[in-house]
Amino acid sequence: MNKLMKRGLILLVTVVAAIGLTACKQEDKHLQKIRIAEVTRSVFYAPQYVAIEKGFFKEEGLDIELTTVPGGDKTMTALISNGADIALVGTETSIYVNSQGTEDAIINFAQLTQTDGTFLVSREPIDNFTWDMLNGSTFLGQRKGGMPQMVGEFVLKKHDIDPKNDLELIQNIDFANISSSFASGTGDFVQLFEPTASIFEKEGKGHIVASFGKESGHVPYTVFMTKESYLKENKETVEKFTRALYKAQQWVYEHSSEEVAKVIQPFFEDTELDILTSSIERYKEQKSFAENPLLDKEEWNHLQDIMEEAGELPERLDHSNYVNTEIAEKITNE
Repeated sequence: MNKLMKRGLILLVTVVAAIGLTACKQEDKHLQKIRIAEVTRSVFYAPQYVAIEKGFFKEEGLDIELTTVPGGDKTMTALISNGADIALVGTETSIYVNSQGTEDAIINFAQLTQTDGTFLVSREPIDNFTWDMLNGSTFLGQRKGGMPQMVGEFVLKKHDIDPKNDLELIQNIDFANISSSFASGTGDFVQLFEPTASIFEKEGKGHIVASFGKESGHVPYTVFMTKESYLKENKETVEKFTRALYKAQQWVYEHSSEEVAKVIQPFFEDTELDILTSSIERYKEQKSFAENPLLDKEEWNHLQDIMEEAGELPERLDHSNYVNTEIAEKITNE
């Protein structure tokens, strides 16, 4: 190939690349940005990351800006103060806020998880675990008033264990420090999410003996929510968002846990693929990932029963006022 032909080829490649880059930029300009505030980065939220990585949101013309805002109160503050368009957080936070009589109600419109996502981890291996083994133990639980702790207490009471009198309940440790506190020697049992539970088991720091998700039944644990005003002004956008989410929910159950793990691994660079895979498999096996975005009345009432049992329910709120099922029903029936 002579020099003239080389120059021509280089020029052609450069022009094609420039055209492709310009096309991508023009395409991105047509995408509508949606700011999502997630309460934590968790394997528990796998369908959300699948929707991003598989391009399901982009297929709907949406550009997702995802920010992790640790703590339900901070996530809700971001939503209320217009720091986010949509929040992914425990459903109980919407009940706390709406019970205060806000002028712009918080509306739950798409369910992401439908069981508790925590597991009971013991310090010592237990071959034949029974819940009464927690009597007299030190139990490292979750933050008071949050869904993990309320479900934890609900399950303990279900097994005739009084969390206030039958064991030493520790719940004054920040969420981010619970696992390290247990690893350093605090508690006989701890309530942990994946992948931390599996990592502890692999490293010999603890042993998974039970699932709070299996014990508590279906509950709208983590939900996408937005302000009523945003929903009214952007109903079509919220429909597109829900459609992309539903595609991801179906994809997760139609593919192997390893395939799901490989797709979401960019969000968990410090977690080994085998741990991600086993964590996803546990959640899929107990149907923790919601199979569709619909939050029904029965689940909503079960959530309030759990909150009431924990002494954390300000007042019972009607499902029809604070849950939009119209969008989810439309999407799932398409």
